[in-house]
Amino acid sequence: MTAATSDSRLQLFTLGLNHETAPLAMRERVAFATERLQEALTELTRVRPVREAAILSTCNRTELYCAAGEPEHALEWMAGYHKLNSHELHGYTYTLTAEDSVRHAFRVASGLDSMVLGEPQILGQMKDAVRSAEAAGTLGTTLHKLFQRSFAVAKEVRSNTGIGANVVSMAAASVKLAMRIFPAISDQKVLFIGAGEMIELCATHFAAQHPRSMAFANRTLERAEHLAQRFDGHALPLRDLPEFLPEYDIVVSCTASSLPILGKGTMERAIRARRHRPVFMVDLAVPRDIEPEVSGMDDVFLYTLDDLAELVREGVDARQSAVAQAEAIIETQVGSFLHWMKARANVPLIKALRDTAEDARRAEVERAMRLLSRGDDPKAVLEALSHGLTNKLMHGPTQALHHNEGDGGDESLRHLVTRLYHLDRN
Repeated sequence: MTAATSDSRLQLFTLGLNHETAPLAMRERVAFATERLQEALTELTRVRPVREAAILSTCNRTELYCAAGEPEHALEWMAGYHKLNSHELHGYTYTLTAEDSVRHAFRVASGLDSMVLGEPQILGQMKDAVRSAEAAGTLGTTLHKLFQRSFAVAKEVRSNTGIGANVVSMAAASVKLAMRIFPAISDQKVLFIGAGEMIELCATHFAAQHPRSMAFANRTLERAEHLAQRFDGHALPLRDLPEFLPEYDIVVSCTASSLPILGKGTMERAIRARRHRPVFMVDLAVPRDIEPEVSGMDDVFLYTLDDLAELVREGVDARQSAVAQAEAIIETQVGSFLHWMKARANVPLIKALRDTAEDARRAEVERAMRLLSRGDDPKAVLEALSHGLTNKLMHGPTQALHHNEGDGGDESLRHLVTRLYHLDRN
């Protein structure tokens, strides 16, 4: 991914960072809380010269998609929003101008830019980002068209290529790692913290290994009960986590909490209560649910999103032909979208041209009506009207050509006028 220079008042640009450009510690500092996303979008479009905006904030990326604005101002806003200095972000962020933004959006929606190549969750996350922008009133014509086309491209890629085949997901990677720690998952008790899509996916993968028991802890107990019922497990209130934590051999956490849920002190007490039997932990949240210091404990095996990166890349080589097919589809669609953008950019000019012609027509008609009302010969009036209208419409290009000759005769202007008025056909 290449950084682009920031052109003033760009029609479309993307500013962001992801798992390839920034470590987890930086990604969690710029993550946007779901419940505050609409508020952030409103602030971005109100305070800075950005007419349209959508924010995609996931475990692996934070990206601002903007129309009609300035990237540097967007960077300053994002840094300020997260109480950072913009210089702290410079080494991790990328700025993509119009063409690269379109290509990037298509690749992200299709799963080509994910840590897990071909994973389908990102498409749902993009749709959530669009819904938030719509609710905030910051999704204008350009971004609406961009995202709708992105969703259509993603559908075409998944329908016509094998990009989604044999995907090793974060959930599957978590099970593989757990199997390296414990001889048999069927002998272990598994605790899931959170009740979102990722936890549901992880629970599906672990359930296939028939663990001894499964439990779900969540702030909203009703959501935990829903998952517990589905997977024949138990629902637990999150506030009682320190009390029941020592019972579980495997802990998988993925919540939307802005602060850690499990600290080193809590884990030290749990390990003592377990008499130092090992605990396998997976933290899939951004910001992290489990304090990083926990990874230094002797009897804890803690893995984060970045730790799982190597496992989830398995199977990529076998899908390279599918990747090539997907990239070809995307390139075709990028060209189509850029053509739409160029056509849209000409709309104000076309309107101004038509308005000028309409003003000329109206003035000549009004003049002709006055002449007719005083009894002038209709034929002479019509002749005068047509000559007057012709002179007004031809004045601009004629003046430009005369001025052009004085400047040495630029061939490009003559060719342009010839093309506009189809003079080469006469």
